[in-house]
Amino acid sequence: MSTIFGIPPQALFGQLLLGLINGSFYALLSLGLAVIFGMLNVINFAHGALYMLGAFVAWLLLTMAGVGYWWALLLAPLVVGAFGVILEKTLLSRLYKLDHLYGLLLTFGLALIVEGIFRHFYGVSGQPYPIPDLLRGGQNLGFMFLPNYRGWVVVASLIVCLATWYAIERTKLGAYLRAATENPVLVQAFGINVPVMITATYGFGVALAGLAGVLAAPIYQVSPLMGSNLIIVVFAVVVIGGMGSILGAVLTGYGLGLLEGLTKVFYPEASNIVVFVIMAVVLLIKPAGLFGRER
Repeated sequence: MSTIFGIPPQALFGQLLLGLINGSFYALLSLGLAVIFGMLNVINFAHGALYMLGAFVAWLLLTMAGVGYWWALLLAPLVVGAFGVILEKTLLSRLYKLDHLYGLLLTFGLALIVEGIFRHFYGVSGQPYPIPDLLRGGQNLGFMFLPNYRGWVVVASLIVCLATWYAIERTKLGAYLRAATENPVLVQAFGINVPVMITATYGFGVALAGLAGVLAAPIYQVSPLMGSNLIIVVFAVVVIGGMGSILGAVLTGYGLGLLEGLTKVFYPEASNIVVFVIMAVVLLIKPAGLFGRER
């Protein structure tokens, strides 16, 4: 059997697929973080807990109400987004004029509370969530076997990321959002309700985390720890791409996922730290990130 750099092609492409799947979640979660920071200047450390909440909402809908995966894709982000709106109106809105550190500490505390509640009721062991019947099985591509559900995750994540980027960077609504962050008084003078826009932006950002949780549920077991295990890497992705950069979050998420997969093939010992090594190098060379702008 022929090899690529001494590696069997099935092993190489299999790890690249895993890297692309991880990159899909990195991109989707870092996108939500970038939207929230770029529009609200809040470092949302509760994002991992809200990702976990999205997965648990999907699991609870299935086990308690018999609501399947496809409806959960719609309902779970709405539930998480509504929860985010409540958090923004009651807590975060009081911190916008303060230093970023206060928002980080508050959202970190919220993450610990949400995770602690679910650990109390469900423990730390994961709960299985079945793959929907339509996406069971896989495709034999000759050089590798592609599970249908994993292919769907990559495609769905890419569509959501591109649609979000287009909405924020290429539409009138996105222009209003960007203007509201730069000069809210001027935008409000044009009859636009800036507080409602800010609340909706935060709700949308955390709804993206809820959507990522539903997509992750059939791949990773639904566990209270699933968010805390991922959020540190996602923050590194956001820093590398540039805080607040939508395009940077998406491209860096997918790119680092693939790089992580390649590292597992050629130097497995470094696969858990390669993202942080890259973050350190990027911060030394360009502190604002690859796609970020100096503030």
